[in-house]
Amino acid sequence: MKRIFRSNSKKEVLRILMAVFAALLIGFVITLFFSKDPIGAYVSFLTGPVTKLNRFGDWIQESITLALLGLAFTLVFKAEIFSLGAEGQMVVGALVSGVVALFVPLPSYFLIPLALIAGSLAGFLLGIIPGYLKAYLKANEIVSSLMLNTIAIKIYEYILTNFLKAPSGGYMASVYFPPEGTLSSFFPNIPFLANIRNIWVDQTTITTLIYVVVIAVFVVAYLMYRTPFGYELRMLGANIKFARYGGTDVKRATMLVTAVSGIFAGLAGAHLSMGVHARLLLNITAGLGFEGVVVALLARNNPLAVPITALAYGYMRAGADIMERSSDVSREMVVVIQAIIILLITAERMFPEVRRRVKTRRSKAAVKPTPKSRS
Repeated sequence: MKRIFRSNSKKEVLRILMAVFAALLIGFVITLFFSKDPIGAYVSFLTGPVTKLNRFGDWIQESITLALLGLAFTLVFKAEIFSLGAEGQMVVGALVSGVVALFVPLPSYFLIPLALIAGSLAGFLLGIIPGYLKAYLKANEIVSSLMLNTIAIKIYEYILTNFLKAPSGGYMASVYFPPEGTLSSFFPNIPFLANIRNIWVDQTTITTLIYVVVIAVFVVAYLMYRTPFGYELRMLGANIKFARYGGTDVKRATMLVTAVSGIFAGLAGAHLSMGVHARLLLNITAGLGFEGVVVALLARNNPLAVPITALAYGYMRAGADIMERSSDVSREMVVVIQAIIILLITAERMFPEVRRRVKTRRSKAAVKPTPKSRS
């Protein structure tokens, strides 16, 4: 069984890599028609994030947010619950953690954990709502979660505009958080590495939340495969009728899955406010909440694969920004590549099922009794 599992896993990874390669190839072909220097544009796209230290930092920084979002979507997708509320959960996570960072007078070793917990709790509470609507009112979770995203964004904008906007400056943003409420650099403060640390701090904004991501990955994997909650989650995704027959409280499990998913989306929002921007500003997520869908799809809803796919997709996003600045190709090219990846992976996942159904129909046709001829 182990050999079969490893063989299947290798084939699965190979198929995903082929899908990504095909999408990049199609993207290059499209670039040929719209760029005067398509090769130069694509070289900057593929190599840009590792050519300078600050670009490398931007890549890792974005991958941290994407990994948290990927974990959020992995949970709901594994349960076959298609909640798309990560955008709104990110926004409330950023808002609540930012308010704590701004107004709670505590030392950093108390304030930062408190702000992160508050942001996670905000995402948890918002995540309960689509789960409740689906479980008890049979509302479509896609529609309800998307509507909640809009509500969360508008509440965020209202609070920022009327209560948190900095008195000076025309841009809609709060004042910068105090040092006690800002995530510090991930690089440890070791005396004999002080010079290297100073370089990292000056040129990158990679924060200590990278350690939280590592812990979160193993926590989600443990929850999913080693706890009763994970068993219920997987049973919901495999066969909801069997789960109900086996004694699972389907309504409670549905609510709990969407709520726990919101914890990681809220953490992603806290990372944006306390680490990336160190303040609250208008359009803080910029639609990033939906990018976690691609990360979860590439990881095949496997939490241990999420960091790898987050790094890969974050690399493409960082490369797109560099390509836009250094060539005549817009970063929307990555949106095209993203759409192609989703289509190819979806098609690849559907192909075995289609092939199985074709074989079933053929076998039924082969054993179908022929009508007896009249004598």
